[in-house]
Order: sequence, then C-alpha cells, then structure tokens
Amino acid sequence: LQDFLFTPDQARTPIQFFSGGQRNRLLLAKLFSKSANMLVLDEPTNDLDLETLELLEERLVDYEGTLIVVSHDRAFLNNCVTSLLVFEDDRIKEYVGGYDDWLRQTAGSRAISNSANIQVKPTASRPTPEQSPKKLTYKQRLELDGLPKKIESLELELSQLHAKMSDAAYYKSAPAIQVADRARETELEELLSASYIRWEELEEA
Repeated sequence: LQDFLFTPDQARTPIQFFSGGQRNRLLLAKLFSKSANMLVLDEPTNDLDLETLELLEERLVDYEGTLIVVSHDRAFLNNCVTSLLVFEDDRIKEYVGGYDDWLRQTAGSRAISNSANIQVKPTASRPTPEQSPKKLTYKQRLELDGLPKKIESLELELSQLHAKMSDAAYYKSAPAIQVADRARETELEELLSASYIRWEELEEA
C-alpha cells in the first residue's frame, strides 16, 4: 500500500474512515495487485484528485500488458495511450499516438471535408484562357506566407485549451467558464478549418 501513498497507520485504518481520494487509491492498489495481461478501463479519471490521477498515469505508463480505455480526459489520453480507435464515418479508424496526435493527423482531412460541405464549385470541361488561374497578387502572396504561422498559433491555442479542459479539476469550474471554453474551442476549430481551406485555395491559384 505504500506504493499507493498510504502510510503504515493509514494501512491499518478502517475503510469507512477513508476520504474519497484514499478510497480511489485503494481501488487502484487492488486493481494493480492482480496479475493480468489486459486492463479495460471505463472513464478511469472520473472523480480522481490530482495526486491519484498522477499515480494512475504512472502505473499505466509502466504497465506491460494491453490497455483498453474509454476516456473524455484528453491530457490523460496523451499521457497514457499509444494509439486511438476513433468512430468516423460509421467506421472505426485507428490512429497512432494520443489525442493531440489525432488532431494533427486529421486536421487536413477535416479541412477538406468542411471545404466540400461549404463550397460547391461548378464543373467545367475545360477552362478558357479567360478562366485560367491568375498569378497571386502581392496581397495574396503575403496572406499565403502568413498562413502557416497563423495555423500554428491556432493549433497551439487549441492544444492549450484542450489541456485546460482535460484537467481533472476543470469540471468543477463555473458552468459559464465551461460554456465559454467550448464556444472558443468551436471557434478555433472553425478558424483552423477556414485557414486550411484558404491555404489550399491560394496554393492552387
């Protein structure tokens, strides 16, 4: 039990006198005391204090078996998993890495998908000389040159927001803060999508 932050005196204390955090650590101690080559965990970070959450992450990182976990905690996924199974387009797709890795891997495809939903371009058999793409103007070239930095900044802010929202204590914050954060998350995702679409347009011009 000492490995799970219990002092010798606490190890002899009746369970009914334990705090919520101590009871959670006791459950972890019981879980990891059993020899198993697979663990299946459903929302394991719910109701964990920071100390217990860090302990759980350390144990799972050192775990040598197969871990299958369902979790809304993005930081936890980033710290503990090596691949994700994601439901997309009525199929299950596997991505290497954690939540942030999935965001980076699918950013381009999400932008293209949004572009297809937003823009409907007429089909032409062959462009006439008047319809041929023109060279970028100076203003468009400046815009194109600035897009990578803009996208990087948006992705950084989105990643920081996800880290904040995935903190164990976040869901105890005021509802107004959570609503504002979710609105900003949606706004950032839309800005990212629009930026990728614009980048594609300028590259093809």
